[in-house]
Amino acid sequence: MQQRTPLMNPVLIVGCIIILTGFAIRASFGVFQIPIAEEFGWLRSEFSLAIAIQNLAWGIGQPIFGAVAEKLGDRRAIVMGALTYALGLVLSSFSTTPQAHQMYEVLVGFGIAGTGFGVILAVVGRASSDENRSMSLAIATAAGSAGQVFGAPLAEYLLSFMSWQNVFLAFAASILLVLMFLPLMRAPTPVATKAELQESMGAILLRAARDPSYAMIFLGFFSCGYQLAFITAHFPAFVTEMCGPILPGGVLHSVGITSTSALGAVAISLIGLANIGGTLFAGWLGNRYSKKYLLAGIYTLRTFVAAAFILTPMTPATVILFSVSMGALWLATVPLTSGLIAHLYGLRYMGTLYGIVFFSHQLGSFMGVWLGGRMYDLYGSYEAVWWIGVGVGAFSALIHLPVREKRAAAVA
Repeated sequence: MQQRTPLMNPVLIVGCIIILTGFAIRASFGVFQIPIAEEFGWLRSEFSLAIAIQNLAWGIGQPIFGAVAEKLGDRRAIVMGALTYALGLVLSSFSTTPQAHQMYEVLVGFGIAGTGFGVILAVVGRASSDENRSMSLAIATAAGSAGQVFGAPLAEYLLSFMSWQNVFLAFAASILLVLMFLPLMRAPTPVATKAELQESMGAILLRAARDPSYAMIFLGFFSCGYQLAFITAHFPAFVTEMCGPILPGGVLHSVGITSTSALGAVAISLIGLANIGGTLFAGWLGNRYSKKYLLAGIYTLRTFVAAAFILTPMTPATVILFSVSMGALWLATVPLTSGLIAHLYGLRYMGTLYGIVFFSHQLGSFMGVWLGGRMYDLYGSYEAVWWIGVGVGAFSALIHLPVREKRAAAVA
């Protein structure tokens, strides 16, 4: 009788710690939107552009760090990413102009790339057995959601007794501290077929470039980035300014959430909390059902949830309901998308192939964050950019339907 491979292993545990810490910091940036803009008198679009550049740099850096991990080793790539992340946060804490802040966010974005999904999911995927891979990827992805649960409220709490500059410095120290766990993350030998081992990186990249399914996965991931980054960067400010009051005597008021500013931070946390369950459930489903149809279903549900929220007057109750509903669908696309790429093209160059697809995600992130700030400055409202998100979500639902799920043979 064949022994069942355990789901949990040191690579998965350490990968979760790294992703949790990195995403806690990343998810907190929306909380700084109003404090930084008010301190320097910046337009909303100027800090939004900094976050947008961070997301774009993350997308550019993802395939680079994926290739570094595959050529030089996963742990070296993670160390480089953590050092770059910390340097960007430290320099950002001393910036006093929009241009300086925007420039330093390039470093932060590259740091997220080196400590984020592209590198971590690839090594977790290689360390997992075939029967555990989808769930292992889901657990690592859910760790990012766990970071989101704590990141925004922690930033809001720290801002209550220290400056935003000192919060950035504290976050820089925390991303460096996770490196103490890195010796436990011993990269396993890639589980690859003989054909995969004989195929060069250039050959598999060419094969993916010629494959319409890879192009459709690339295009479909755009809306995921658009929606998630827009909400992460702008939803706290959106709730602060547009939500109805939190009435004394209510449930929220009784637990200490007395302002719409606090509700905005809690909303990001609720999204992350709901997504832990949603992502794990998506990983479980991905082991049993068609990944492309699951992805189409998730994007369809996101479209309906976003449309319903913007068509309804914003109250504390609708903010909570939206946060939980969108949270259940938040990163559920990541284990399915990365798992689909691994299924179609193998594990050896999964980090690079997923990193290229993730670049589309980050192009969407750039557009969502930047357009949110730009259109707010022009119209004083987020409604138009919200409806664009509804439209691109519907597009992603449709474009995943023709994706093939049969693995193509390697080029001889």
